[in-house]
Amino acid sequence: MLDSPAKPLSQKKIAFSLLLVICLLPLSDYLLPAELQFAELMRPIFIFAILGLGLNVMTGLTGMLNLGIAAFMAIGAYTYAIFTCDIYPFQVGFWWGILFAALLAAAAGTLLGIPTTRLRGDYLAIVTLGFGEIVQDILRNLESITKGTQGINPLPGPILFGFSFNQQSYLPWYYLLLTILLIVVALNYNLIHARTGRAWRAVREDELAARCMGISSGHARLLAFAFGSGIAGLAGGLWAGFLGSSGEPGNYDFQISIITLCLLIVGGMGSILGVLIGALIMIGFNSIILVKISQFMNSAGLVSTTNVFTQPNNWKYMIFGMALILMMRYRPQGVCPEQVREDKSAPPATKAVKPV
Repeated sequence: MLDSPAKPLSQKKIAFSLLLVICLLPLSDYLLPAELQFAELMRPIFIFAILGLGLNVMTGLTGMLNLGIAAFMAIGAYTYAIFTCDIYPFQVGFWWGILFAALLAAAAGTLLGIPTTRLRGDYLAIVTLGFGEIVQDILRNLESITKGTQGINPLPGPILFGFSFNQQSYLPWYYLLLTILLIVVALNYNLIHARTGRAWRAVREDELAARCMGISSGHARLLAFAFGSGIAGLAGGLWAGFLGSSGEPGNYDFQISIITLCLLIVGGMGSILGVLIGALIMIGFNSIILVKISQFMNSAGLVSTTNVFTQPNNWKYMIFGMALILMMRYRPQGVCPEQVREDKSAPPATKAVKPV
């Protein structure tokens, strides 16, 4: 008898293995030399994974191309900064700050989505791209509120059970961001497998057929826009709290939106696990591999100020572009594509019989 081919690992097993490795990763600091330790550099990956999950709802599940996700991240970051910084009268603390960041970003997404979710394809992409540029200009010019290009700082970190988080020890931030990421993943998973998620996928696949089945495509698109914007605002609030500053408005430019879209393409559109793997690949390359290469080249004296090719940060976008080209050529569905459950009650498809 011939051996049956080995079954590939399911996405649940891959996700569980990945979670186990990430939870135990800080233990490597006690086993590896300093130049090989990278657990501390994982924190930006968690935040961008949350941002990617927000964009995945709009673009991956509902099919709305959003090129302005960085604008909602900026709204969340500045909302958190205004509600928590000492120079403002609110000072609500970290937990209420990130909640308000998510709510105001969701409200901004709703206001933008009401007139624009009727648009399709390139038209919606242009509108969201323009919205991203408008948000940057507004934040830059409202100096009396946003401090212009200086940014708002210092910002407080979270306080949990009397313990105050700080930047000296990365472990509290590591597990806090990982926990919030898991909560967002669970929320996305439940929505995707509920009636709401099925409506989003139906609108993405065939809007006319979805409307014929009684699904309000406008309502589904608007809900996806608001929910995805709120998740992006949460990522912005976490980013500002993690850095201790809102940063200048230029930090939330078009490049952030493109990188977030790239991690969806690399990981797999519509797949939660694909978003996580895409963030690990794209942001991990930027935050871990390039950082380690730069440290090695600096210690070896290989960095030259006159030759841009000796500076690893200048390779970033070239490698990102090559990765996208190769993905589109050899695996357009992404590293971990979306899995759609088959209806087992449906009759099997019959093969066409060739005429004699």
